[in-house]
Amino acid sequence: MSRTLRVRQSQTVVPFGVGAVFDIQGESFVATGIGDWPARGRQRIESARLASRLGVSGFYAAPATASDRFDIPDAPGAPYIRFPSWLFCGSCRRMKRWRIADEKPGQPPRCPSCSPARTLAPMRFVQICQAGHLSDVDWWFWAHSRRDAGERRRCEERDRLRFLVSERASGLEALSVACTAKGCGASRDLLDILGTHGMRCSGRNPWQRANERVECPRPVQIVQRTAGNLYYPIVHSALDIPETDVPAAHADEALAARVREHDLWVSLCRVAATPRAAVFRTMIQEDTGAEDDLLDALIAEETGQAPPSSGTVPSDAHAGHARPDLSREEWAAFTAPTPPATRDFALRETTLGVAGETADPWAALGRRFGRIVLADRLREVRTLSGFSRVSPDATAVPADTARRVKWLPAVEVFGEGIFLTLDRAQLTAWETDRDVRQRVSGMRTDLDRSFQRDRLEALTGPELAPRFVLLHTLAHLLIRQLSFESGYTTASLRERIYARPEQDQYGILVYTAAGDAEGTLGGLVRQGEPPRLAETLLRMTEAAAWCSADPLCAEHTGQGFGNLNRAACHACALLPETSCETANTLLDRALVVGGEHVPGYLESIVTAARDAAATALEQQ
Repeated sequence: MSRTLRVRQSQTVVPFGVGAVFDIQGESFVATGIGDWPARGRQRIESARLASRLGVSGFYAAPATASDRFDIPDAPGAPYIRFPSWLFCGSCRRMKRWRIADEKPGQPPRCPSCSPARTLAPMRFVQICQAGHLSDVDWWFWAHSRRDAGERRRCEERDRLRFLVSERASGLEALSVACTAKGCGASRDLLDILGTHGMRCSGRNPWQRANERVECPRPVQIVQRTAGNLYYPIVHSALDIPETDVPAAHADEALAARVREHDLWVSLCRVAATPRAAVFRTMIQEDTGAEDDLLDALIAEETGQAPPSSGTVPSDAHAGHARPDLSREEWAAFTAPTPPATRDFALRETTLGVAGETADPWAALGRRFGRIVLADRLREVRTLSGFSRVSPDATAVPADTARRVKWLPAVEVFGEGIFLTLDRAQLTAWETDRDVRQRVSGMRTDLDRSFQRDRLEALTGPELAPRFVLLHTLAHLLIRQLSFESGYTTASLRERIYARPEQDQYGILVYTAAGDAEGTLGGLVRQGEPPRLAETLLRMTEAAAWCSADPLCAEHTGQGFGNLNRAACHACALLPETSCETANTLLDRALVVGGEHVPGYLESIVTAARDAAATALEQQ
């Protein structure tokens, strides 16, 4: 019986986007570059704001996958090729290099030596390099690596390999690759297979043509094909918001004033048309946090013409790690006195419903939170600009490895959300506390040492402000609480953090992220209506005050990858990484509910709730 292997349209961006290796029904494949996508069937996705910031012509989604019941044989779709190409038979242990010419539609690869034919399995190990290349391990070289060069030259048969298992050992030591060529007998086990071994890089990815190969001097690293460092996608997302008549560059006049008052501003204007302008731009941005769009607009206003060295993204910039800040326009849309409305951006303002309360904790809750906006309908566009291997800051490979097209792969998701802000005055007073700033400065020190610094700074801004850690942790806690009350799983909710001090941001958006899987029937928005949201926030705060891993979690001075978290663990604050903008980093529950030597923004609510509960017990 022939089998059909499918990848959903939404999976062609994350997690099975260009360059990703994935297993399905015992077989292993890799997604090819978008230059190989079929022209027929792909769907255009509109997002002018995101396309402009990434410097591309537009976005396309892969052809939709047919269902099992209405299958269409040979229908066009996002192409995937078999990888690794080295396979082995679990019965005779023979290894075979599988080629495209060996493929038979609807059938898995079969062993040509066994009767009846056994299904071949992919080898577990592959090799990668920091330039983003991926290829098979040279198993012939590995089997002969203990021989000198002269002995290797005498063995000319490169396809007579077997993948053997020994019963006298365990682990990788029990596995070996042996050459069965006549008169050879070379063999080597896999005990030290992981790591670098002086092998040469192929200079290309499996789907690239031979003429696309480049000379790559980077050392290769052998890893398991499902290793976490094999694939780091570079994903961007933007909400579909109405166009505004106010230029984004002038949305924050205070920031523009700080740029004009900078000591290097006059110097930048004088050399705006020369290569030296980049140095002054970088220094001004580091000091003020201004975006390229703002500097371009101000230079054009000052000099009368746009500088050639503007921050406009070049046509091939989507091959890099650049992550433009898209939060400015979204923050302006959510906080506008009269929220703009379109078919895919329907907002309505509401309240917590505690305005008439005079007793804590409800009154304290009203003082700590500001504006509440319900998004009955949202549209989000997610696009994949490229990927890297070995580490997130390694060389980025563009989604179109052949560099023939100017568009990017994308998917669109429709959903709903809850937007809320903190009270600006209360936040400012809390943020200036010496103990709060000292605690966050320790996280800033760990961030400076982390290889994720550039990626995270694109979200936090040049300065890691206490409000970012507070709002980020608050979003995680709210998502966890909403998962109990709204019916959505944590993996189907996402966050957007608006916490850049230079843009005067102090809010969060929690919205549905998997509309194609669970649907959006208004359950999340319903939880945002009064008085449900106030009750949810109160229960969230009470739950956050205690973790099953306390006191270890609450007193931690650095946990998580790179010690980028403080009081946050899987028992209290962490989420599925698809729900988090920062991959579960920069979290601290103590900044929300208080901890040793640090005041929490909602600590007074925790105290009031406990006092109210104690009073109720005494009156019984």
